[in-house]
Amino acid sequence: MHDTPYHDAVIVGAGFGEIYQLYSLLKLGLSVRGLEKGDDLGGTWFWNRYPGTMSDTQSFLYRYSWDKEDISTYPWAENYLDAKEILSYLNHVVKRHNLREHVQFGVEVLSAKWQEADGMWLVGTQRGPYRARYLITSIGLLSERVGVIGNGSTGVQLITKLGKEEQVKSLVCFQRHPQYSVPAGKRAVTKEERELINSTYDDIWARARLSFGGMGVEESKTPAMSVTPEERERIYQSAWDEGGGIRFFRGTFSDLTVNEQANQTACDFIKRKFGQIVKDPVKRQKLLPTELYIRRPLCGTGYYEQFNRDNVDIVDIGHNPIAEFVGGGIRLSDGTIHELDVVICETGVNAFDGAYRKIHIHGRDGLLLNDHRAKGATSNMGVSVPNFPNLLMILGPQSPLGNVPPMIEAQVDFITAAISRAEGHRRQKADPSSPPITIETTAQGEDEWGRLCAELSDKTLFKKSPSYFYGANVEGKVRSVLIFLCGLGPLVQKLRESREGGFTGFHLF
Repeated sequence: MHDTPYHDAVIVGAGFGEIYQLYSLLKLGLSVRGLEKGDDLGGTWFWNRYPGTMSDTQSFLYRYSWDKEDISTYPWAENYLDAKEILSYLNHVVKRHNLREHVQFGVEVLSAKWQEADGMWLVGTQRGPYRARYLITSIGLLSERVGVIGNGSTGVQLITKLGKEEQVKSLVCFQRHPQYSVPAGKRAVTKEERELINSTYDDIWARARLSFGGMGVEESKTPAMSVTPEERERIYQSAWDEGGGIRFFRGTFSDLTVNEQANQTACDFIKRKFGQIVKDPVKRQKLLPTELYIRRPLCGTGYYEQFNRDNVDIVDIGHNPIAEFVGGGIRLSDGTIHELDVVICETGVNAFDGAYRKIHIHGRDGLLLNDHRAKGATSNMGVSVPNFPNLLMILGPQSPLGNVPPMIEAQVDFITAAISRAEGHRRQKADPSSPPITIETTAQGEDEWGRLCAELSDKTLFKKSPSYFYGANVEGKVRSVLIFLCGLGPLVQKLRESREGGFTGFHLF
């Protein structure tokens, strides 16, 4: 045990959240080690590098705010970043702040056990164990006949990119739930736009932190049915022309998530638009959504247009499910075989807690985190669960939806402040035999946050869709509310109130 490497904190991963947490704890003077399963940094952007991958948040906000000089000088050419640009940016940040030396790559965390006697986490990996006081987690073809299963955000981007490639012999899209998608509006950013953004960055970030999604979109306060049909059409058309899924979903009208009649007006508009785009009536009918517009708001760079190509087809596996993969492709339930050389599965993610279920995390008295979450994944403000001292999460279950960097910054700043206070108290301790310094939510804090998430969910239309918001996209997964539907602004306020109140809802020390 004495030969086990020790660090004040171990951070699992090397994405947006882990990089900022690493930077913040090093600034406190702590010994920190990042452990990343992949061969390089980037988190979700390292693992998801499929054709067409891009962020659906505007470039000027899909970055960190804490380096004032860098945010104004680092170059970006278009209003949305692709995966390669995002990875380049993260590598730039890590190099600029000398962070790479603190991360070990190719190290997969397999387990973690809380040692009550000395107040340490024993972290197990395939390369051996590590000891730490704090454990912080933030666990995000062209010449062939190609089949894509699924049409969520990844599927829309893949289909658009692959469909445009002239070398693709054929592309078959297998979909269960037809999706609504609007144009992304991807375009170059002018020098004048960049200068205006740079001159108002403080105000831009202040507004983002108070908003629902932190996406840099002016969120509407106007109910859809409070305007005339003509004005409603004009507002939708303006959002369609400007582009962006979040802009269409949050920037047009205020009640699309809570008023079914209002939501239906958005559905009807998008259906009319793609009905004008897709020429083949059979394909058009298959693409027609039957649900409300309440899944993740998608956007693309020519998604519907791809189905006008003779070599791009769509198969409705909602009515004719996939029976099996065969040697030459996919066989459907009615016996039809689609001959394919490549099959890409985009069948949804086990969001919010899926990665945690792959790691055996044992807290106080040996309690397994998976057992604690047997009835559904919970937390207090997405950062902590009771009986798991000094296990601190970034974007844990019941965090909001929206732009990741500002959400990460809010939670990392809270975690860093709690650790800073705990470390100050630890250094003042005169008796080394006294109980270890710990940080964890109270059971009451977790329960109150869970009830708030459930109450907010009950007021929305989101429950009408079998989405990953509730774990409904994963067979056998317990259905529970996995998101805080009040958004980023209220989370920032709740974190601030807890911190200013001496970390109310949490046990410190």
